Amino acid sequence: MPVLIGLENPKSPNNVGSALRAIRCFDADSVRFSGTRLTRALQYATDTKDFALTSPPLAVDDLLDDLPNDVKVVAFELCEGAKPLCQFHHPKDCLYCFGPEDGTLSQAIIDRADHVIFVPTVGCMNLAASVNVVLYDRLCKTAALPPDLDAHIRRQRDTNNRVKQR
Repeated sequence: MPVLIGLENPKSPNNVGSALRAIRCFDADSVRFSGTRLTRALQYATDTKDFALTSPPLAVDDLLDDLPNDVKVVAFELCEGAKPLCQFHHPKDCLYCFGPEDGTLSQAIIDRADHVIFVPTVGCMNLAASVNVVLYDRLCKTAALPPDLDAHIRRQRDTNNRVKQR
């Protein structure tokens, strides 16, 4: 079940780093990006889970280049006619496309998208928040829980975290 993330000309190093952390935490398969700003941003990114080292982001001219035929394109944008995320059913194989912090997804991506989704917030969300919310929604709606939740927590938590609910 490939889950691909596309970042169209992202700007902020902190947002990119936080998005990369979300991508790792929610177990997406790969990241592709367009534009020239991410290369510079990666030098300063807050990717504390080292996603960029285990699955380096792929620079592409166009986020839609070389996609397998069965991958659905899902654009995340405050766009007239978009479907609220809470009503959206995530495709099995997809590329989620996110626009830059200081702009919007290109009309070409919106036109090509199989689905356009948004979160009905007051104001717009930043890149990192958008990636986190979409991937969390996908997890809630599609993922099976690990059989032993406490063992899962022990494997995934920070080394300084040893708290238990009593």
